[in-house]
Amino acid sequence: MKKLFKIALVAGGLLFAGNLVNAQQKIAHINSAELIKTMPEVATADKQLEVFKTSLDADGKTMYTEYQSKVQDFQSKEKTLSDALKDAKVKEIQDLQKRIEEFQTKAGEDFEKKRGELYDPILKKAEDAVKAVAKEKGYAYVFDTTQPGIVYFDGGINILADVKTKLGLK
Repeated sequence: MKKLFKIALVAGGLLFAGNLVNAQQKIAHINSAELIKTMPEVATADKQLEVFKTSLDADGKTMYTEYQSKVQDFQSKEKTLSDALKDAKVKEIQDLQKRIEEFQTKAGEDFEKKRGELYDPILKKAEDAVKAVAKEKGYAYVFDTTQPGIVYFDGGINILADVKTKLGLK
């Protein structure tokens, strides 16, 4: 009985000590959107992205104007065209419409790629600064108030392997 009491006392002491250690971990938070908004590099990136978007829009508008012109031309001459010429004009309009759709898809991809090229270094710089301040100030966790999740953590227990095991994953 005494041995069981001692074991329970030691276990309770370890549990209390573990909770005490966890209670000493410092936690902080940051509004990353506000931080990034104040960085001067963002204004430059915004301007470059706007110029790029304007260029894409102009190219798309040119293609669409050409499409409208061909459709109007076809509609005005449709009754006087031979069947073979009608078929050729319809195919030409359909091909142009397909090229416009492909351009829009590619332009969207190019825009997202350009955005990544411009903003990824800014985001990395902000993240590195948060990590540096967290280390300097001794914060174990830094939460981002603009989005769910932890921006920085120092240590702690990673339960990924346990969760994978529970789910039957390797």
